[in-house]
Amino acid sequence: MTETVDTGRTRRHGPIAGVRARVLTALSGDPDGTPPWVRELAEGDDAGFFPEDGAAWVVHGGMGTMVAGIRALLMQALHPGALAGVHDWSRYREDPIGRLSGTVRWVICLTYGSRAQAERETARVGRFHRRVNGTYRATDGEERTYSATDPDLVEWVHLAFTDAFLSCHQTWGGEIPGGADAYVDEWATAGTLMRVTDPPRSEAELRRRRDDFLVRGILRRDERVDDVVRFLRRPPFRGSRSMSLAYRVLFASAVATIPRRYRALLGLRRSPLPVVTATRLVLAIVERALDDGPRSQDFARERLRRLEASAPLG
Repeated sequence: MTETVDTGRTRRHGPIAGVRARVLTALSGDPDGTPPWVRELAEGDDAGFFPEDGAAWVVHGGMGTMVAGIRALLMQALHPGALAGVHDWSRYREDPIGRLSGTVRWVICLTYGSRAQAERETARVGRFHRRVNGTYRATDGEERTYSATDPDLVEWVHLAFTDAFLSCHQTWGGEIPGGADAYVDEWATAGTLMRVTDPPRSEAELRRRRDDFLVRGILRRDERVDDVVRFLRRPPFRGSRSMSLAYRVLFASAVATIPRRYRALLGLRRSPLPVVTATRLVLAIVERALDDGPRSQDFARERLRRLEASAPLG
């Protein structure tokens, strides 16, 4: 079924094709960007949780996501409980590409997949989260237990993710259908699926809830935060000097979009260089490379067109 996807694009060869393969390997674990879970987007018997070309489709299909992922990880690291889970259970150091592609898989399946596929993907992530537990030292010095399913932790992860993807699209993307509030409201569905209690439904509520964690003194910087920041600043890109250089630009731009109070807490400073402008160039190159073949939206649209064709008339 999925072999029928026809984007009308002519495959290029040379440097652009090489960039596409490297980016898609990082994002999906597959140099063609079509692992089984991407091809499955064309399958299913429903339209999914999010409307075609709606706010979530546009934001998550935009190039700003390349920066948003970095920003989300930086912000999430400020919660000592969330960071303890990453430190104790994640293999991000041994397999950073695997961890990245696993997160991308969850986002893509929820955004573009059928409800059945999205629910299976959520269940897959949930099974792993149920094993993630331990202890951490809170900002008041007390040792506390944590679980990846704790309401406080899942809320912070959702807020940091939504805030990052919205902010980066506002910086490097185009117009959002329905505006920023529409995106926050749509992506609240993902929060609900991940058991976030009453996820925010507007941009103002999102930012208020985010800042409340700071005001309550929950967020902090320690040696573990510094360790994550160092890793995210220069992750290993073996054999690809161009990818390493491009990533440094994206990292600097991710830092530039973080509000000053959070940058200070992370021990980061905004680059004096025009990194936001430089990122436009990097993202334009990546977009050109990705447009050289089918993307997740193309497989999702195949499912939607099939469902439309089979719908009863009248």
